[in-house]
Amino acid sequence: MKVMEKRKKSLVRMEQSSPSCHQKAWPEKPMISQASRPQWGTDEVCEMQVPLGSGEGPSASDMSPQQEDPLSCIRACCMCRPQAEAQKLSFLASICTICEAALEDSGAHYRLCVCPLEVAQCIEELLQEEPAERLDTELRQQAMNAIAAMSRAWLLPEERKSSLLRACLGSVLHLPRHEDTQDRDAALYMETMEALHRLLQVLVGSAGTSVLMELQNILELLLPFTTCQLAAVEERAMACIARLLAFSNTCPLPEVCSCFTGAVVLRHQCTENQRFPVLGKLAGQLILCCTSTDEGTRDEAMKAVRQLFIFIASQRMWMWQKDPKKPQLRERWQTLFYEQVSQENNARKIFRMFLKYLQYPERVSIFLTAIESMTVPSLHSTELAAHMVDVLSAEVQKIVKVIYSSLPSITAQPALESLGRALLVLASKYPREMVSSLLGCSPTCTSVTITMWREMLSEPPAVEKVLQELLRVLTNHSLYHMSTSTGDRPRVLALAAARILPEIIQLPLVLKEAEAIFPQLFLALLLQVSFTMELTLQEVEIFWEVHQQHHLTPIRAAVQSLKVLLCGVGLQKQMEAIEEQGGWDALLSTVTHLQGVQVVARVMRELPGALRDPIFHQLVELLSTKFCSWEMVAMVFLVEMLECVDLSEELHRVVSLFSTYLQSQSVGTQQLVLRGILQLSKRQDTARKMLGLLPCITEQLQDADSGARAMALPVLSSLLRLLERGKLSLVALELASNLPALFEDESGTVRQLSIHLFLDTLSFVEGREKRKMRKEVYRSLVPLYLHLHDEEESVAKASQKAFLGAARFLHWRRLEHLAEVAQFWQIGECMLVERRKSAAQDYLGQSLLYLQSPQESLRREAVRFIELIGRHEIPTVRSRWWRFGRR
Repeated sequence: MKVMEKRKKSLVRMEQSSPSCHQKAWPEKPMISQASRPQWGTDEVCEMQVPLGSGEGPSASDMSPQQEDPLSCIRACCMCRPQAEAQKLSFLASICTICEAALEDSGAHYRLCVCPLEVAQCIEELLQEEPAERLDTELRQQAMNAIAAMSRAWLLPEERKSSLLRACLGSVLHLPRHEDTQDRDAALYMETMEALHRLLQVLVGSAGTSVLMELQNILELLLPFTTCQLAAVEERAMACIARLLAFSNTCPLPEVCSCFTGAVVLRHQCTENQRFPVLGKLAGQLILCCTSTDEGTRDEAMKAVRQLFIFIASQRMWMWQKDPKKPQLRERWQTLFYEQVSQENNARKIFRMFLKYLQYPERVSIFLTAIESMTVPSLHSTELAAHMVDVLSAEVQKIVKVIYSSLPSITAQPALESLGRALLVLASKYPREMVSSLLGCSPTCTSVTITMWREMLSEPPAVEKVLQELLRVLTNHSLYHMSTSTGDRPRVLALAAARILPEIIQLPLVLKEAEAIFPQLFLALLLQVSFTMELTLQEVEIFWEVHQQHHLTPIRAAVQSLKVLLCGVGLQKQMEAIEEQGGWDALLSTVTHLQGVQVVARVMRELPGALRDPIFHQLVELLSTKFCSWEMVAMVFLVEMLECVDLSEELHRVVSLFSTYLQSQSVGTQQLVLRGILQLSKRQDTARKMLGLLPCITEQLQDADSGARAMALPVLSSLLRLLERGKLSLVALELASNLPALFEDESGTVRQLSIHLFLDTLSFVEGREKRKMRKEVYRSLVPLYLHLHDEEESVAKASQKAFLGAARFLHWRRLEHLAEVAQFWQIGECMLVERRKSAAQDYLGQSLLYLQSPQESLRREAVRFIELIGRHEIPTVRSRWWRFGRR
């Protein structure tokens, strides 16, 4: 309603104005004669001629008396949008009539008392109301004829042109496909598409000196339709581009700026009418569409590519026409060019042909188009897009190398400023290529490199992108180096990134961004120090040759970067605390490196939560990486910080990480994880969450080495006490069956802890599990009896307690008394006398295994016990002795 009231007020106000004030109602447009207007052939652009009073269009009977006059019809429809189909068509025909009259008589403008903005808006609304799923009237083509007529008469408002054309494209290109050409709807569809082609040609042909701007605007509106993933829509959009480019190639074009044609012109200036910045994006999209899975789209894209070649060629021809020295070259090149275009169907070769005739800005646009195409699903080949990115990435590297080699010889200030601007632009648009190229040019960070880095980091957008890219390079060193070139060595590039940071971190803009990503940057540098120890001699020599005089080895350079970062973000006290505790020196040695990491972690965990928690979060992120070559260092840091961080948000991820890294091939990592689990099992807020790791920890008893077992046993002892009684009984029974295998472990600590835990399990079982536990206890008697003579006193004492507990569990009073008074020499006799004969066989099998024990005391006691068994079961014992001796 507000829109309609606004229209009515505008129309009333304009009807009251005098003819002399007509220029206020219409935007001022230059009037051009028919002779000076571009001429089109009848097969190119077909104008709709509707003279005043013509009977064409809606019949008089369809119109009310006040609408018979075209002006009255337009005014009425703008004040109250027509609803009936006949009224809509009459409104559009009236526009054509008035515009044709304006072409014949320039004085007719004053009679047009309707604002063109209102007319354009009304046409746009009519198009938007048309159903997208069907085409059963001529309204779309009549609307496009009306727009074309307004454009020819210079009555189409510039501010509404793009939205109006977008409505046309959306309404027509999304129409359903009609395969049957004999169908009436198919014929109407073909006429509608032809009307769209004519409209686009009229818009370009009537643009005068702004033809390049108009062409570019239309192409920019068409390009999104070529990536909509609907085959029919993409084909139609591509056909529009091909037809429009073919038409443009027949039009007189203005002199295009030399920067478009490839000529080298320093400090030139050109107007907007002489530029064509959409060229690169257009070329890239057309080439990609040449690989579409839809045959129709491929064919239309190939037509468009050839027309674009001709378009580019015409611009170069214009330059060569001014050069009298190149007439023969021009003719030869033109012949060769057309042969190439007409014969080539391979998209990759077409892409390389384009590169010969495009300047760097256009290549940049193709590069971006290819990258964007790989981020979304599409109907064209992603392999071609990847190939285009690879080829154009090399262009950036070449530019960086040229600037790097040329910069020392350039002294003129304007030239230096120009190079600085170029580096800044490149860094903003291609941070990845720029960073890797510059790091590759000078891994050791020469003065020329520092100058280039500072130019690249002189404005905020570039600073953020470049620093993020440096961070990516620092964390990319886990990849194996594949060749001897610096550019193909991620580890060397990572070291170069660490080397440049102290030089740029003091720049205000860089320091501000470094503070924002401090946790990521800090950990990346710390891990950089760790992996530097793994560098090959060849990699180290790259840096050592330059910095030998300063004793700045790669690892010292990495540590220095870490110190500079801490001081830069205001953590100088922490840097000094690490120094006082010997942390920096410890980091430099392979022997004490992990101790140095522990020192750094303990200092950093004292930071306020606002700084400490993000570091911990980043550690979790790093350890979540599938391929993590520095898991040990990161895990050391994480475990050290567990005591003081708030785990309310990260606990589930930490538990998941622990579950994963318990399977690590690194024994040290397994021990660190178990240490972390032990810490969390003692915290009231996290203990029960560790119960989910019980199966993984139990596996460590069988598969891990003695060090991991020594960590796993206390963890199990702590977690068992958190289980509910029913679950506890089952787990205790399972453990009791596995623990005796650890009684003979090479580590005294493991033997002692496993015997203690076995004793604990006796008090955890109940019900049916208690009856099953008796069998496990009987099986443990011989190992516990023999370890009463263990060489380590702590193990012997643990065995005595466990043996006493086993005897009590079995209600074996005599055995309990002997263990309590330490009459060990009588225990064996008691076990044989008071047990059934079959038990002697079990005792013998267990005792024979101890004859291979590394402890002499255990071997001696095993021999004595076997002799004792022999006195009770002589034939059996002799037979098994003989078989054991044969082994």
